[in-house]
Amino acid sequence: MGWENEYPRPLLRRESFLPLSEGWTLNDKPIRVPFPPEAELSGYRGAVTDDLDYRVRFSLPGGFLPPSHRLILHLGAVDQTAQVFVNGAPVARHEGGYLAFSADITEAVRYGENVLRVLARDTLSPSYPYGKQSKNPCGMWYTPVSGIWQTVWMEAVPEAGAVRDIRAVPDLTGVKLTVDTDAPFTVTVPEAGLCVKSEEKELRLDIPSPRLWTPGDPFLYDFTVETGSDSVSSYFALRTIQIRQVNGRALLCLNGEPVFLHGVLDQGYFQDGLFLPSDPQGYGEDVRRMKELGFNCLRKHVKLEPEAFYLACDRLGMLVLQDMVNAGEVHYLRDTVLPNAGFTRRNDKKAVVTRRQMEQFEKNVRGTIERLYSHPCVVGYTIFNEGWGQYDSDRIYTDCKKADPTRFFVSTSGWFRQKKSDAASFHVYFRNKVLKPAKKGRLLLLSECGGFTRRVHGHTAAKRREYGYGKRQESETELTDKIAALYEQMVLPSMENGLCGCVYTQLSDVEGEINGLYTYDRQVCKVDKRAMLEIAKQIRVKFEDLTGKKRY
Repeated sequence: MGWENEYPRPLLRRESFLPLSEGWTLNDKPIRVPFPPEAELSGYRGAVTDDLDYRVRFSLPGGFLPPSHRLILHLGAVDQTAQVFVNGAPVARHEGGYLAFSADITEAVRYGENVLRVLARDTLSPSYPYGKQSKNPCGMWYTPVSGIWQTVWMEAVPEAGAVRDIRAVPDLTGVKLTVDTDAPFTVTVPEAGLCVKSEEKELRLDIPSPRLWTPGDPFLYDFTVETGSDSVSSYFALRTIQIRQVNGRALLCLNGEPVFLHGVLDQGYFQDGLFLPSDPQGYGEDVRRMKELGFNCLRKHVKLEPEAFYLACDRLGMLVLQDMVNAGEVHYLRDTVLPNAGFTRRNDKKAVVTRRQMEQFEKNVRGTIERLYSHPCVVGYTIFNEGWGQYDSDRIYTDCKKADPTRFFVSTSGWFRQKKSDAASFHVYFRNKVLKPAKKGRLLLLSECGGFTRRVHGHTAAKRREYGYGKRQESETELTDKIAALYEQMVLPSMENGLCGCVYTQLSDVEGEINGLYTYDRQVCKVDKRAMLEIAKQIRVKFEDLTGKKRY
C-alpha cells in the first residue's frame, strides 16, 4: 500500500478521495510526489533551488463532484511557503512547512483537463519552524527537504450539512464529542451498540462495558457521523492522562495508574525517503521494532509527521511525546556547549527573537495541538528543546495548557528551565548521573540520554565524518552492555527520586549519525533484543516496587 492509497486524514474520513500522486513535474522535470526532491525515492534529477515550480494535470472522474457539492483541494505539507493556482487562478497561499492547508477550488476547475500549479519557496529561513534541516548537514543536522512532502488530494464536500471537524475528549467511561457542523447529526458506535441523534454540537457518549486504551491493549472505537448530506468515519479511545502524587512524588498516570515512559528518540528520517518512509506502513514497522525492544514511548523529535504515523501509534499502542518544531537560530556555544558544562540558567524573557519568528512558531504550536488533539497516542508535548529559538516559555506554556488541558507540557527540554512547566526535563550525555527529585508537583524526566555509537559495515549512510556520543562500540555486545550500564547506573537509581520517564537516543542512525538502535536502512538491529527486554523488565519491576501499581 503506497502513499497514493493512504487516506491522509484518518480522524475524518469520507468516501470521496482523489489523490494527486502521478504526473507531477518540478521545474519541468519529473518528480514522484509526495517525496521531497532531495529524497532518492522522488526520482528527481534536477537541481534543488530555493524556488520550486510544481505542476500536474488532472481530470475529475465522472460523478466525483455531485450537484450541491464543493471541491476541496488539500496539501499535506509544503516547505516553507506556497502559492497555489488552478488553471492559472490563485486559490491559496500558505506559510510554514509542517501544517496541512486546503482551498475550495470549485470555481476554478473545469470539465476535462485541469492544471494545478504549486509555487514553493524554501530558503530554510529560521523565521519558520525547520527542525533538524540544514544547508550544511553534519552531525546532528540533516539533509533539508524542500517543497511538497506530503500527499496532495481532493474531496467533494456538501455545500450544506458538511462535517468540518470532530474533537474527542475521552475519560474512563465515555467520550465527549464536539462535531463542527451546521446540521443535526447521528453518531453510530457499532462496538458499543450506540446510535445517538443530536442537534447540539457537543454530546456525551457513555460506553457500556468500557474497554480502555493501553499500550498492551490499544483498543479503538470506530464510529460514524452522519448528517442529511454528509457521512464521515473516525475513531476514539478511552484513556486519560494525569499527573498525580504517588508516595510523595509526581508521577504520570495513564487511566489512573502510574506509567513509566520507557522511551526512545525518534527523528522521523528515512534513508530513501528522508521525511517519509517508502510506504506509510513504515511507521508501523518502526513502532513494532521499538516494542520488540521493550519500549512503550516515542519522543517525536522536532518534527510533525503525516497522520499515518499517529494512526500507527494509536493502533499499535505506542505512547508519543510530541515535540514542537523549533524555529530561530541555534547558538552552538550558548545552547549546547555551555549547558553541557553546567551553565543551564537563562532568563528567556530577554531572548532576542523577531516578530515573524514568534508568529510562525506560535502558529505552528497551535496548529500542532489542534491537529493531534484526538489522537490517543499523544500524551504530552515538548515546547522548546535545548534552548533553540527559546523565548517567553512561561507564557507559551500557559497558552498551551488552555488549548489542551488533557495532556502534560514540557516547557523546556534539557535546560534553561523557567517557572512554569509540568515537568523538569534533563538531557544527560557522556556520563551516568543520578537525578535529584524535581520540584513538588512536577514530573521528573530524563528526556535524552545515551546516543552511543556503533558502525555496521555495509549499512552506514555516512558520506562524511561519523557522529555520536562517546567512544564507538565495536559489537552488538559492547553496545548493549553500554546501554545496560546507563540504565543500571542512572535510570534505575533515579527512579527512587521520582523519575517517571527516560528517552534513549535514538531509534535509528540518521545519515552521519550512527547512534541508533537500528541502522539507517532499518535492516540491522544493533543491540541484543533479549537484553533490551531484560532492561525493560528491570524498569517495570522497579517501578512496581516504588509505586505499588502495575505498569502498562
